[in-house]
Amino acid sequence: MGNNKSNVTFEIKVYENDWEYILKGNYLDKIIERCNYQFTNRILLINNVTNVEKVKKYAEKKVLNGVLDAYFLVEDYANEVLNYFGIQKDSFAGGYYYSISELVSIYLCKTEFLLHFSSDSFLEDSNVNWIDSAIKIFNERDDIVVANPAWNFAYEYAKKSSISEIDDFYIGYGFSDQCFLIKCIDFKKPIYNEYHIDSERYPKYGGELFEKRVDSFMRNYNKLRITSKKVSYIHINFPKKINFLKKYILNTLLIGD
Repeated sequence: MGNNKSNVTFEIKVYENDWEYILKGNYLDKIIERCNYQFTNRILLINNVTNVEKVKKYAEKKVLNGVLDAYFLVEDYANEVLNYFGIQKDSFAGGYYYSISELVSIYLCKTEFLLHFSSDSFLEDSNVNWIDSAIKIFNERDDIVVANPAWNFAYEYAKKSSISEIDDFYIGYGFSDQCFLIKCIDFKKPIYNEYHIDSERYPKYGGELFEKRVDSFMRNYNKLRITSKKVSYIHINFPKKINFLKKYILNTLLIGD
C-alpha cells in the first residue's frame, strides 16, 4: 500500500442507473483496492436515485463490511453547497445532476486531499504510488492543482497534449471528472462561475457542468494538471444489463472475484 503521508479521502458517486454496479457485489471493493493506498476516509455520494432507502441499505452494508467509512445523500447538502460556492442552480443549464455530487463531495471533504472516481472508472492493476508523487508536486508548486492517471492507456495523447513534463508526469491544461486528485483548499473557494472559450469543447448536453467550470477556472488563472506517465485508469460505459458488465469485467478487465 501507499505510504499515506498526507490525508486523502477516496470518493465515488452513484445515481439511479449505476448504483447496482457499485454497491452489489465487490466492484467497489476492487476499485478502492486498485488504488493501492491507505485512505483516511472512503465515502460514497448518493444522488438522484428512485428508491433512496433501498440504496442506503446497500451502502450501509459496505460501511459495515469496512469497504466505506460513510455515505451521504447529495440532496441533503445541495442548497447549502450552492450557497457556499455562490452558484445559482439554474446556471447549470441542464448540468445540475452532472455536477452537484462533485461539489458536495468537495464541500464535505475533511482531509487535505480528495481523490474522486466516477462510477464507471477504475485504475489498472498497478503498484505505482502516483498519489504520493502527485501530492509532493502539489506541495512544491501552486500552479498545479489537479492530478490524474492517464486515461485508457492514452499516454501518447497525454504527452502530445502537454506543455511540459516533470518526473513521472506530463503537465498541461484540462480537467476530467472521471478521475481527479485535488488539494481541497484550492477547490473549496468560489471558483465555479468562470468562463473560457476553450471550455466549450465539453458535451453540450451537460450544460454548464462541474468539469467545464473547473476547466474554465484553470485556464483563466493559468492553473495546471499533471497526468501520470506510468499508470492509467480505465473508463467504460455501463451497459443496461448488470450481468453483462459483470461478465465483461471479470473476463476482460480481470478485476477478479
